[in-house]
Amino acid sequence: MDGLPPPLEGVTVVAVEQAVAAPFATRQLADLGARVIKVERIDGGDFARGYDTAAAGLASHFVWCNRGKESIALDLKDPRGLDVVRRLIADADVFVQNLAQGAAARLGLDAATLCAAHPRLIAVDVSGYGSGGPYADKRAYDMLVQCEAGLVSVTGTPGQPVKAGIPAADIAAGMYAFSGVLAALVRRGTTGRGGPVEVSMLEALAEWMGHPLHHTIHGGTPPERTGLAHAVIAPYDAYPTADGGRVLLSVQNDREWRRLAEHVLGRSGLGTDPEFATNAARVRHRERTDALVGEALGALGTDEALALLEAAGIACARLRDLRELNGHPQLAARERWREVGSPAGPLRALLPPITLPGGSEARMGDVPALGEHTEALLRAAGMTDEEIAALRRDGVAA
Repeated sequence: MDGLPPPLEGVTVVAVEQAVAAPFATRQLADLGARVIKVERIDGGDFARGYDTAAAGLASHFVWCNRGKESIALDLKDPRGLDVVRRLIADADVFVQNLAQGAAARLGLDAATLCAAHPRLIAVDVSGYGSGGPYADKRAYDMLVQCEAGLVSVTGTPGQPVKAGIPAADIAAGMYAFSGVLAALVRRGTTGRGGPVEVSMLEALAEWMGHPLHHTIHGGTPPERTGLAHAVIAPYDAYPTADGGRVLLSVQNDREWRRLAEHVLGRSGLGTDPEFATNAARVRHRERTDALVGEALGALGTDEALALLEAAGIACARLRDLRELNGHPQLAARERWREVGSPAGPLRALLPPITLPGGSEARMGDVPALGEHTEALLRAAGMTDEEIAALRRDGVAA
């Protein structure tokens, strides 16, 4: 089994993409060995390049979502720029786009048009709300979709709904676009035909809302916002420790509660007390339950509390910030960190979470500069020196 090639080696992807959803999807494809050609605007490229300068002068979103790709900068409003994209697509296996609603169709780059012309092509349309319906033309940024999908309504404290701290709608759409491409490649392997793939941010995030959605539509009441606590399980929250840390613990059943009461709280009688013996009773008396747990853990240091909980067989975690994640001992022990090249030099990055033992490691290529591969890709598309010079002179390519 050793030495298996990357699973997507030999697959070519062309992407007219921006922001997060589509770039995150195609980065997964690149990590698995696909060649990803990223088509960018000549005036600044993917606008995610300008979100911040936190990654050694580069934008953190862009660094995260675009390693391992080749960048070509073209003006698609010019027929010559559009012709280059069509030439690239003619030799591609997959095309992905997340332009504003209607823009791809005006350019002839929508999935239906491309798949009619190229029967083996898999063409992916990633949108905010889908191709039809009253919201089809509505602007769809991540936080807006989080609101429309109800995520914000279940996140936060009783008095304050909040958005997720990551672009959850973008990530959801990106991962369904990624898995949609993989499914379509499998189907093409058996039928010889590609076909369109459609993913919307709203529908992707609505799927992720499954638990609170089913709780509401079948149970009649939406789950309450409970901060770090669980809406229907107690104790399940983060508690301060004596040295300023916070420890999150989760009691999933009444047997665990009895162990917690005896070995951590030092009050074995709470295990059979009718006011605490069942999860329903503990949720009903949540404030008193949390006070008992908080008092016990508040007298311990973070490491001591975690060791005691582990010894009692209670699920627990240290509440870490991002600097602590950077130094997480589990990621270090499993050697998950690598360096990728970029225009700003080497940057630290995590291996993708899909591990394929027996094969080659994920292909974590460099983060491209805008138009870094324009020249090579134009030549590969059959352009002569004179044609390339004319495109550059006229601002069609950069």
